[in-house]
Amino acid sequence: MKIAVSGKGGVGKTTVAANLVKAFLKDGYNVYAVDADPDISLGQTLGFPSEELSKLTPLVELKEIIDEKSGGGGLFFDLNPDVNDVIDDYSLKQGNVTLLRMGGIKQGGSACYCKENTFLNAVLNSLLFDKNDVVILDMSAGIEHLTRGTSDGVDMMIIVTEPTRVSVQTARVVQKLAGDLGIKKIKVLGNKIRHKKEEEFIRSQFTEDDLIGALHFDEGVWETAMSEDKGVLAEEELLPNLVEVYEKILEEVKG
Repeated sequence: MKIAVSGKGGVGKTTVAANLVKAFLKDGYNVYAVDADPDISLGQTLGFPSEELSKLTPLVELKEIIDEKSGGGGLFFDLNPDVNDVIDDYSLKQGNVTLLRMGGIKQGGSACYCKENTFLNAVLNSLLFDKNDVVILDMSAGIEHLTRGTSDGVDMMIIVTEPTRVSVQTARVVQKLAGDLGIKKIKVLGNKIRHKKEEEFIRSQFTEDDLIGALHFDEGVWETAMSEDKGVLAEEELLPNLVEVYEKILEEVKG
């Protein structure tokens, strides 16, 4: 089962992704947690030790490995490198969860980043098509890491939004991007809902078919976010209403 989580910065997307990782772990799944948002640390939210995270190099920065896998440093390179060992060697493991940091997609400019982007594309292909385990992708709103090829392996895109017009507008942009890539199941998840009026606002902006749920604001989540000693995996409970969302995901994807 492969789930991509996206949304505007600050909406709690990474917290949602981390809680989904925990939900699958509680049900006995092996989970690959993939940090594909350069601005946020999924590993920190999950509670991986800071000293280990500081040594985990984003895959896009593995220049020597990329050159080796791509066939050297020349103009011609392998468009489909074998990266299975990279996933094993450049990740962190804690129980049944394996964490990878992708790093940002390289944009055009003075240097050609074709090899780096091809390398990341190969890693995603391996995760989405070759692994039988659960994969949770924590992505930026731009979802640049996904291409038409890799998006075929995504079972569901979940777009997290707050009950604000700016956040909702971003969610609609991501909806269109995901639809253009051919992702078949695209769902919106309201987050940080404080009262009935905010939930009504979210429900007025999307159809019932679009929405997969609405998560209530929880003060404990922010206390955990400020703590250096704890993470989502150390907490006993999931986010409020997250179990309902998790069950809907299983129903939608398996059904």
